[in-house]
Amino acid sequence: MKLLVTGGAGFIGSNFIRLALAHGRDDQIVNFDALTYAGNLLNLADVTSQAGYQFIKGDIRDGDAVRRALEGCEAVVHFAAESHVDRSIYEPAPIISTNVGGTLVLLQAARELKVQRFLHVSTDEVYGDLPPGSCADESHPLQGNSPYAASKAGADLLVRSFVRTYGFPAIITRASNNYGPYQFPEKFLPLMICNALEGRALPVYGDGLQERDWVHVEDHCRALLLVLERGRDGEVYNIGGGNPEKNLTMAKRVLNALGRESSLIEHVADRPGHDRRYSLDCGKIRRELNWKPTISLDEGIAQTIAWYKQNQAWIQQVKGGEYRRYYETYYTHRDVALQAVKACR
Repeated sequence: MKLLVTGGAGFIGSNFIRLALAHGRDDQIVNFDALTYAGNLLNLADVTSQAGYQFIKGDIRDGDAVRRALEGCEAVVHFAAESHVDRSIYEPAPIISTNVGGTLVLLQAARELKVQRFLHVSTDEVYGDLPPGSCADESHPLQGNSPYAASKAGADLLVRSFVRTYGFPAIITRASNNYGPYQFPEKFLPLMICNALEGRALPVYGDGLQERDWVHVEDHCRALLLVLERGRDGEVYNIGGGNPEKNLTMAKRVLNALGRESSLIEHVADRPGHDRRYSLDCGKIRRELNWKPTISLDEGIAQTIAWYKQNQAWIQQVKGGEYRRYYETYYTHRDVALQAVKACR
């Protein structure tokens, strides 16, 4: 099978490509990525010489580029997205343009070229804030509470509309918080790890009691391969780790693992409209595809910390100008950024 993987130079996309190429099948993979701040070809330096791998630089909003990349592809795995919630709060337009508009361009091209399977990778954030003790299954209402979550919900609904209106062979997956190697260090867990390694403050939003479920990226990618091979067209599959933890607890886990003091934790102004809790019911993918996570949270965190400790050159490369600008804006001068958001209300 020849696959087009959008956003394949990003965190989850690069891990998926690596796993797919190692899966023992005869897949050909076309990695289509715009190489924005979070896309990094160093993430795939170990596979670029493999015969079944090809990279094409391009933007999913560019219909002509998408059609050229899709030529001969039988399936699409769609990761490409602007994925950071804070960025969506401060600058929503690029997120909507890429996540909604880009998905529409991709759907139209894939339909025209008669792609046989379209796997749209989404997020648990589309379900919104959940009360204690509850879990969202695939039929839970979509109620995204940030521009990012709303954009992903919009993209999900576009995919659903193509299935219903055109009989398009698409599947949607929604995953909980991913962690593991090659994650851009503005995301929560690698930010905690990198700052702890450097002895810098660990910025935790608000009281830090926001609860998230955590799934190791390798477990997520195994699930995606199963869905790609055996999932049912038109269906939605939740993918979670069954590891709910509060953000503050995760920060303390990192500090304990590295022998650092909890005094490094710095509570900063909370994210506007910050959801308190996400949790997924993953019974469907367990029943239908016999998938379950295999990497425990303790094991996964230890592996992830070890990877960041061993890959300092990668960290320094990705912490370039765009990362420094982001950190200065959203952490060093966070109060100023939040005041700008409030002034626009």
